[in-house]
Amino acid sequence: MPQLVELLASVASERSTLDELAQMLKDRGRWPKARGLFDRIRQKSLKAHQAKNAVLVAQYAFEEVCAKTLYNLTLLPAPYDADAPYWIVPNAIAAARHLGIKDSQVLEIVVR
Repeated sequence: MPQLVELLASVASERSTLDELAQMLKDRGRWPKARGLFDRIRQKSLKAHQAKNAVLVAQYAFEEVCAKTLYNLTLLPAPYDADAPYWIVPNAIAAARHLGIKDSQVLEIVVR
């Protein structure tokens, strides 16, 4: 997940929650705060949907599943759907396509 976040952040024009996600990934002690991060991303996602900004919609969909996955890994109460981690790669590919990144770059990270 960290390398996927880094790849998308390298070309994203709006990086605030991507950068926050990158920092959170480095510190397990911050993972319980992923619920709050998810909420902030969701608010941005709703605005992107309203604005019909497909690039940001795709980017935020990726960020959301990453935040959900981090929160679920804490084993705290009220987890998100258990399938969240299975959406990381498909959402990374979708976001990458919108950001002009080749599928092969995403897949190279995934198969390492």
